[in-house]
Amino acid sequence: MPTSNSKRSHFTSHLRKFIAYSGPALIVSIAYMDPGNYGTDLQGGAAFGYSLLWVVWLSSAIAMLVQYLSGKLGIATGRSLAEILREKLGRKLFIIPYWLSAEVAAAATDLAEYLGTVIALNLLFGVPMIYAAIFGAADVIIILALTSRKFRLLEQLFLLFVSIITFGYVYEMLLTPPDVHGILAGSFSPHFANSKALFVAVGIIGATVMPHVVFLHSFLTKEKANGKTLEERKRMRKLHLAETVFLLTIAALVNAAILLMAAVAFYPNNSQIASIAEAYKTLVPLFGISAGVVFVITLLSSGIASSAAGTLAGQIIMEGFLGKKFNVWLRRIITRFVNVIPTTVAILLGFDPLHILVYSQFILSLMIPIAVIPVVILTMNKKLMAEFVNRKITTIIACVFVGIVLVFNVLSLVSPSS
Repeated sequence: MPTSNSKRSHFTSHLRKFIAYSGPALIVSIAYMDPGNYGTDLQGGAAFGYSLLWVVWLSSAIAMLVQYLSGKLGIATGRSLAEILREKLGRKLFIIPYWLSAEVAAAATDLAEYLGTVIALNLLFGVPMIYAAIFGAADVIIILALTSRKFRLLEQLFLLFVSIITFGYVYEMLLTPPDVHGILAGSFSPHFANSKALFVAVGIIGATVMPHVVFLHSFLTKEKANGKTLEERKRMRKLHLAETVFLLTIAALVNAAILLMAAVAFYPNNSQIASIAEAYKTLVPLFGISAGVVFVITLLSSGIASSAAGTLAGQIIMEGFLGKKFNVWLRRIITRFVNVIPTTVAILLGFDPLHILVYSQFILSLMIPIAVIPVVILTMNKKLMAEFVNRKITTIIACVFVGIVLVFNVLSLVSPSS
């Protein structure tokens, strides 16, 4: 019979292996706590109270399974999703449109993340929006420059950002405690109050099941798996599953916390909150300056970290589909500054950043199939995946999830409000 010391030693050994492997899902998880999530969850909670909480849980479950499949694809094949799709598509006639579609998804994501940084700089330091738009363009360039030689350092930096966001919302929940009955009703009573609720729900799904990090996760795990034996990769798959479940559960709880905070603070008396700045200004008188400051600090952390992940994803998508190495810094600078133009124009024209955030996430939801459908099809391919091929139940659940996303997208397109 195992002694307590041997059990402790066994647990310590597993923990060390987990920490040594961890990184891919950590980087990916930040995309599930990005400013797009802030925008959609904030609007969902403010306008509809607890009623869209079930959408947060559903979209988080879809994201968790999709990211597990994406990471498993990289471990099993030693190639990224973009690289495999380039090979399967074969001709440039098919590759180029697919690549451009993936780039649009990455650009829509980066726009939301960049906007989050701009809004946070404006609220936290009082920097005018137009100047914050310029200052915010440099954040990712600086971070990636400082961590370019040690990728592990970038992973540790992401751990810091995830910790700030997580503990920030633990604090927010203590300040704005939600109603337990409301949580249960919102979690287990799936419905839409009206067509606008459907639109926001689709935005929540788009903000959670992010196409660009589906491409990114397969690349990150294939880098971890390079040179590993079959047995080592089998152990990696288990560690990958544990890391994905653990970190995306945290992301789900953060998303739920954003929606719950908005429901407690703004619904129904301030349900017409039209901007993140307005939410901040309403939050402070109700729950104190600390609630507002923590809210903005988590938003800033979210914007900076998710922008770094988005920039990496854009680079991986381009190199994977085109099969060529490009100047890393040129790609990153172009990716970052391409969003300065539309954001600056939108600010000058007086468009509200919250609306831009929500609409960008709606577009993302429409583009989910370009990443998710191939992942499901490829991971059920025995010839490609060998020992790592999906179980039948995994494939069935994945197909149901894809069907749900497609149905939601179609309903939102035919809905009068969309």
